[in-house]
Amino acid sequence: MPTTRKEKSILLVEDNGQDEKLILRALRKVNLANQVDVVRDGQQALDYLFREGEFADRPGDDFPTVLLLDLNLPRVSGLEVLRRLRDDPRTRLQPVVILTSSDEERDLVASYQDGANSFVRKPLDFSEFAETVARLGIYWLAVNQAPME
Repeated sequence: MPTTRKEKSILLVEDNGQDEKLILRALRKVNLANQVDVVRDGQQALDYLFREGEFADRPGDDFPTVLLLDLNLPRVSGLEVLRRLRDDPRTRLQPVVILTSSDEERDLVASYQDGANSFVRKPLDFSEFAETVARLGIYWLAVNQAPME
């Protein structure tokens, strides 16, 4: 990771359009005006982070402050994205929050074993989901201090 970050940002990796809209709305509702970039599958997430494929010309040299990562993604699974991030020295310390509808214990355990910083189940209730996302945004963008390499 770079030694400085110009602006705190979020990379949202979410293939469900309804969940994406709700997450973005919840972040705006608590006045988090930070940049939120959205990709819709695991391969796009890797390409975004490593500036490959369609994101080869992505400006800047910084990484997002936090990655909100769904597990059940097309092309490359969320767990595989997490493994690849942890295997690369550039992204080894990248904060990753698993944000998923999975209630499988094996997904929770695998996420932590593979290096997730947090595992959050998406609540089924609309208002509870919005509140959970708002709290995540505030914590990762305003409270948490990530290490710099």
